[in-house]
Parts: sequence; structure tokens; C-alpha cells
Amino acid sequence: MNTIVNDTATGRSANAPATATVRNPAAAGKAPKKPGFWSKLGAAFAMFRNKKSITGLSILGFFVLVAIFADVLAPYSPTKVDNTARFQPPSAQHWLGTTHIGEDVLSQVIHGTRGVIVVGFLAAFIATIIAITVGVLSGYLRGWRSEGLSALTNVFLVIPGIPLIIIVASMFEDPPLILVAGVLGLIGWAWGARVLRAQTMSLRSRDFIQAARANGEPLRRIITVEMLPNLMALIAASFVGTVTAAIIGLTTLSYIGIIPVTTYNWGTILNWASAQGAFRQGQWWWFLPPGLCIAAIGVALSLINFGIDEYVNPRLRSAGERARAMKKKGMNVNDTVTVVRTNTKSTDTKTQENA
Repeated sequence: MNTIVNDTATGRSANAPATATVRNPAAAGKAPKKPGFWSKLGAAFAMFRNKKSITGLSILGFFVLVAIFADVLAPYSPTKVDNTARFQPPSAQHWLGTTHIGEDVLSQVIHGTRGVIVVGFLAAFIATIIAITVGVLSGYLRGWRSEGLSALTNVFLVIPGIPLIIIVASMFEDPPLILVAGVLGLIGWAWGARVLRAQTMSLRSRDFIQAARANGEPLRRIITVEMLPNLMALIAASFVGTVTAAIIGLTTLSYIGIIPVTTYNWGTILNWASAQGAFRQGQWWWFLPPGLCIAAIGVALSLINFGIDEYVNPRLRSAGERARAMKKKGMNVNDTVTVVRTNTKSTDTKTQENA
């Protein structure tokens, strides 16, 4: 209900101009609504709304769908042998040709996608959880606890990853991919933890963190509700980088023969192709498809990382917005000289007047 207060009732001078004040008691008692956790989380994922991130996520989503529905999409079993179609180039029956014993290359590539996606995402999940725990705690805490966690991070930064995986894999006759993903995750969290520690040390002196501490908020709520939404861009960048490193590590280990060739992924396909002389004999249909898949998923992850970097970095974000505005106006972004548009009619009129 609105209340109208007259100037005569408030005792103002009669010579003063007549005014009226409208007051809303219901609105006066309401404080501005504080953004909640889900609204902060939605704002944190705004980094995935630019074209680079959308393109990268689309390519990555394609590979994820292939990995999920590999049994449905593959025309043959990856181990099915066709003795009548050895070293056959791409045809209507075998779209990507066959191997030296008649196995369908397309089916092997499709089934190999599952191993790559599982190891990449599982290793990145393990590494990201450890990086968040160690990095945020070491950045928020002070004293010997912060220095101890920072020293632990520095130790894992210098541990050689590939030799460690070779030693662990040699202890098993047939090491499962989950073990490989676990080792890759345990050695891949240190860089993300260092970045998160530095950003957390900057956030802990902000006003909203100090206000939360003054209100007696527990440490768990300060980290999960106040800090993590502001660190989401860095966490996503760390996750994407770890996925890339895990996929490269898996394919490298498979290509050099550390992981058994019976476990299908793109690296084992390249290992078989190299061992049977496909590179020397020019049988491109055997080694080119898995190589292109590795390159495509690398491009997808790089585009996602570029999109996150453009969102986080104010200079890149302003440059991108300026470039998009110039494109809408029909201007060339790569022009180094600014085009000055003049009114030719007015110029001709002034020239005639001066004459």
C-alpha cells in the first residue's frame, strides 16, 4: 500500500513549493536480493558461451557420443578377421579399409575412442579434485600448513610422468586403463594447484571473503559458496589441460608398446600399423584415421581453452568484443588504417561555393 505524505502535514513553510512523497512500506523493508550459489555458478560458466568454446564443445561432444554408442556405431567387431580382405583400401564394405589380417579399421577407431575418452576424463577428474583441494586450501590457509601444501605441490611438479607410468605398468601383465588413468591423474594435478593457490591468495583478502569470515561462516561454506564460483574458469582450464595431457600420454604409451595392444585405443592402432609396415608401404587408411582423430580432439580441447582464456583475460575479451563490433559494421578487422568516411555531396557543394 502506498502512502502519500503532504507538505502541510510535515510542517513545511507555506511559501515552499507543494510536493508530495510516495512511500511504499513493503518495498522499504526489503533488502536487495543477494545472488545465490546457483546464480553464481551460472555466471561462472559464461566462459562457454563464445564461439570458440561452443565449437570445441561440439567436436568434443561428438567424440563422447561415439565413445558411448561405440557398440551400435561400429559395423564390425574390432577383432573380427576377414581373410578375404587383407590390406584392403577403403571400400563400400569397409569404409576405412582393413588391417593386415582383415580387421575393419573403422570399427577399431570407433572402439578406440572409448578408451581415449575414459582415460582422459577420469585422469582429469582425479587431477582436478586433488588440485582444488590442495590449491585452495594452501591459498586460503596461512602459516606452516600453507607452506607444507605448497612444498608438496612443488615435489609433484618435478616428478617425471612417463617413466613413472612405465614402472607402474611393468608391475602388471595387463594393466587396466583405469590404473593408467589413476597414475596420470596423480601426476597431473600440480600445475592446476599452483594456479588455484595464487588466485585463492588474491581472493582471501577481498571484501566479501572478509565479510563472510566476520559473520562466522565455516571454512567449508566460505570455500564452496564464496570462492569456488569465482575460481570456476581456472578450474575448467585446468581440467581441459589435464584431459589433453592424459590423452597424449595414453596414446604415447600405447604407441611405444607400454600398454598392451589388446586394449584398443588410437595409440594401439598406430602401434599395429607401425609394426606391420603400413607407414613404409603407404597404407594410409590404417594410420591416418587415428592420427586425424588425435588431432581433432586436440583442436577441440584447444578451442575450449582459448574460449576460457578469452573470457578470463580482460584484454582478450575486450579485443574480441571490439572485433565482433567491427564485423557487424562491415569493417575489416585486419585493416591497419582506419577508414574515414566523408560526405561527398557536402564536399562538392563547399568546393563550388569557394570557386
